[in-house]
Amino acid sequence: MAGIGFELRKILKRDTLTSIIEAYGLAGLISSGPWVLSIIALLIIGIISVGVIYPSYIIIQFLITVTYMMAGSLILSGALQILFTRFVADSLFLGEDRRVIPNLFGAMLTMTLVSGLIGLVVMYFCDSIDIVSKLCLLGSFVLLTNQWIVIIFLSGMKEYYRIVATIFCGYGLMIFLSYIMPPCGYVGLVVIFFISQAVLTFAFLYQVVVTFPGERFIAFEFLDPKKVYISLVFCGLFYNLAVWSDKFVFWFRHETSYAQLGIFRASYIYDLPIFIAYLAVVPGMAVFIMKMETDFTENCLKFYDNVRKGGSLNTIRLYKDKMILSCRNSIYKIFKIQGITLALLLVFADKILTFLGIDLIYLNLFYVDLVGVSLQVLVMAILNVMYYLDKRYSACILSFIMVLTNFVFSYITVDLGPIYYGYGFSLSMLVCTVVGLIQINSHFNDLEYQTFMLQKTS
Repeated sequence: MAGIGFELRKILKRDTLTSIIEAYGLAGLISSGPWVLSIIALLIIGIISVGVIYPSYIIIQFLITVTYMMAGSLILSGALQILFTRFVADSLFLGEDRRVIPNLFGAMLTMTLVSGLIGLVVMYFCDSIDIVSKLCLLGSFVLLTNQWIVIIFLSGMKEYYRIVATIFCGYGLMIFLSYIMPPCGYVGLVVIFFISQAVLTFAFLYQVVVTFPGERFIAFEFLDPKKVYISLVFCGLFYNLAVWSDKFVFWFRHETSYAQLGIFRASYIYDLPIFIAYLAVVPGMAVFIMKMETDFTENCLKFYDNVRKGGSLNTIRLYKDKMILSCRNSIYKIFKIQGITLALLLVFADKILTFLGIDLIYLNLFYVDLVGVSLQVLVMAILNVMYYLDKRYSACILSFIMVLTNFVFSYITVDLGPIYYGYGFSLSMLVCTVVGLIQINSHFNDLEYQTFMLQKTS
């Protein structure tokens, strides 16, 4: 993430109103652009197709299977994303650029084998899906799993506009094909999705391969226990699992879901409000990237540079104090901007649902979900601070608490009845926010001791 901070600081140096707008726009696009564009693209396909090109039940089946593929690919690749990002960062820091591409191919091969095996098992239990659709779904799942890994490299190359432009073109192609191709039912939609994901994945991969050198074709050094931090596997896995835990509860509790296509289930009351609510985090995410990746990152890097280069104790303490202040200000800014956004959305929530053609019966759940996703932005900011301070175990513990509380609280709310739906997710994010703030406060208090006294000597 530090790369985006360098780019944002370069833009802000122009010190003009347009540069501030550009910086916040870039931060918003990078933090939220990929998944916002994917959600919008799927919504557009549903709007232009339902009742015109395809019957509504086919659109619903398509959207549900795509949601499952997104969830599965994020959880599965999450186990490798942070681990692999750290490996790449360490390699670049040591000037060992030639290790990057071989290990990228090694990571992609690993993800392909694992996701392919899991996908085959899932497809085996989907008797109601035809063979062509199964092949396209399997291929799309494998491509998505690899896609999240490849995007890491483009982020490292600081090609942020290129990431968003490529995703825009890929999902734009999907919308275009869904509009011009003759209706072929469910199989036609999954073929279109597979084509767009193939274009996206290989476009990303091409941009990486032509930039980084490579000394051999494939390597698996990123799995060497002596060179990597296994705790990061659980950090990524727990976080992505936590994000989807409440959805899984509502999908597989019979009181709140229905079977739609084979083993794929959907929640008739929970899905729409929560996914629309996630669009509300864009302002908070933009501020999160702007403040955390400029002010906080700059002071954090100066603190550790002085530690490595033998700076004076007063200088080290000065940058520590600046880092704490910038962290406090960043979290306050996120809280303020996301709070304003939340207040506006709560006021106009009924009009938003009416505009989207959604029944106002979902209004109360939409209110609760808006609060939950706003708190999730704060949790992400806290985790970001932990990663910068290299507090891997604290991040792992917080992510596990997020999984446990989101699942348990959501399960309990289903038992309590419809009026409590969504409160489990929001309460989980509140608990994680409080626990996370306590953790980083403790880490800052002991920062000098942990930095100097707990290091291993060679």
